[in-house]
Amino acid sequence: MKAQESFKHDPEVQVLLATDAAGEGINLQRAHLMVNYDLPWNPNRIEQRFGRIHRIGQTEVCHLWNLVAEETREGDVYRKLLDKLEQARQSLGGQVFDVLGKLQFEGKLLRDLLIEAIRYGDQPEVRARLTTVVEHALDRDQLQDLLEDHALAHDAMDLSRVQRIREDMERAEARRLQPHYIESFFLEAFRYMGGSARQREPRRYEITHVPAPVRNRDRLIGIGEPVLPRYERIAFEKPLVTLQGQPLAAFVCPGHPLLDSVIDLTLERHRDLLKRGAVLVDERDSGTQSRVMFYLEHAIQDASLTRSGERRIVSRRMLYIELDADGATRHVNYAPYLDYRPLAKGEPSVEALLDRPECAWITRELEKKAQGHAIVNVVPEHLAEVRGPKLALIAKTEAAVKERLTKEITYWDHRAEQLKLQEQAGRTGARLNSGEARKRADLLQGRLQKRLEDLKLEAQISPLPPVVLGGMLVLPKGLLMAMTGQTAAVSAAPADTQASAARARAIVMEVERSLGFEPTDREFSKLGYDVESSVPGTGKLRFIEVKGRVTGAPTITVTRNEILYSLNKPDDFILAIVEFLDGDSHRVHYMRQPFQREPDFGVTSVNYDFRELLDRATVPS
Repeated sequence: MKAQESFKHDPEVQVLLATDAAGEGINLQRAHLMVNYDLPWNPNRIEQRFGRIHRIGQTEVCHLWNLVAEETREGDVYRKLLDKLEQARQSLGGQVFDVLGKLQFEGKLLRDLLIEAIRYGDQPEVRARLTTVVEHALDRDQLQDLLEDHALAHDAMDLSRVQRIREDMERAEARRLQPHYIESFFLEAFRYMGGSARQREPRRYEITHVPAPVRNRDRLIGIGEPVLPRYERIAFEKPLVTLQGQPLAAFVCPGHPLLDSVIDLTLERHRDLLKRGAVLVDERDSGTQSRVMFYLEHAIQDASLTRSGERRIVSRRMLYIELDADGATRHVNYAPYLDYRPLAKGEPSVEALLDRPECAWITRELEKKAQGHAIVNVVPEHLAEVRGPKLALIAKTEAAVKERLTKEITYWDHRAEQLKLQEQAGRTGARLNSGEARKRADLLQGRLQKRLEDLKLEAQISPLPPVVLGGMLVLPKGLLMAMTGQTAAVSAAPADTQASAARARAIVMEVERSLGFEPTDREFSKLGYDVESSVPGTGKLRFIEVKGRVTGAPTITVTRNEILYSLNKPDDFILAIVEFLDGDSHRVHYMRQPFQREPDFGVTSVNYDFRELLDRATVPS
């Protein structure tokens, strides 16, 4: 594993020498040149090996050299096979390699065919027959039949299930964590730990030194690829991983060992800061009722163990539980604190705020209430979301492992018996004896049992209790204004604001229905948009943020979360502006791709010129 990662990301490692074990299951897009020194008995293995470098993400033209011994009988057969494969590839495309493993040469494996060439290839009639066998095996019609049979083995899903899966994928992509956040956090935290990362191309960095604490932490918590001492390039956005003419970059995202180690060290050193809590201000709430929000960490584990002996975490999620003075408790889906700001200088102190009658309901019991709500309502949802797909994947993997290894075990069992009978008959001198064949069968049997046991442990999925990491007091802007003597200026604003926002959403939803879509109001889910509109029959979604303003208003305020959602799904996000005219009349404007970049790290909202946005908007479509 370390040799593989070093070859991919260490600029000092230029050549990887590998056995046939590197022929499947690994990604080596950094390379684009491959030499097969020892050709496999199964021609399908050639394509499997080549697939390590010729795969999605490769930016260079790949070249493969197959070394064949000249003027040898088996070399002549193999060269004929390779020539015919090239002809078939040109005729049928790359699909021919999907069925190479199913090829039969008059009922024989390629290995047996090559052995026959070695033994009897000097006889002209044998050589001619072997050539005919190879040509017939790679006949275009026969290959086409194999491809059609191969294509029949697919799962089928009804249209409604396909649409539901697509909608879930659309929602997941819309609320994914922005690479901008990961990049900002990692670079600052990595520098704080003594590391150095230098930008070489736009948003691509070279790491010349990974500090020892980061590498040591990976040895404790890591279960996959190791953390390297240096990285030629890292990137935080997938399109930047492979660029034409540039080195392959490591994709640093949740799950990458380098990022996981930095996060774990940061939490270990600064977790106490979360427990101290914070006071934040909601600029969009003109009311006077405070709220309390707790942030909890919830993890789901399986029964397999990490290198430190602890059970492996398969999913970890931050939960945000909000409570108000009326006793209502709800789960907020998206990180809401991004839309809040900290207390500014000159605003009331924490002590003064807690002495207000609006905050008298805040007690220590709220933490237990938030935790109980998460256990009853949120944990089962998280568990179901993880367990279903995970168990389905494990079942498919188990079936594939059994099929592949059972075939190999059966072959070596049979081979061992054949060799044993030959030895009993006095025919010795074979390169492989029955004992070695039996040993291979036993090793494969052990591998099968070990893999099945590992999969059984992976299937034992269970939730851990949610852990409260910290909390925050959320103050509405109206309460702060009341404490500074500005109550009269905002006394009627909350009802007016909520009513106009609800009216604007209703207008936009009616527009969506008239366009043939199926809208759903998502305002109270706090997802980062107001309306989710389904495109019938496709599973695609339109994410609509609604802003209602009186004509002539100076600005429109957009929160950080709303901007991030628009950047996650730029082609499917719409900023809908409802312009209220005189009386009950109105105009609706749609603006696509309204925002071009994420706001700076400390910004909670951005004001845009109302007239400028209208000039860029179009009629709803």
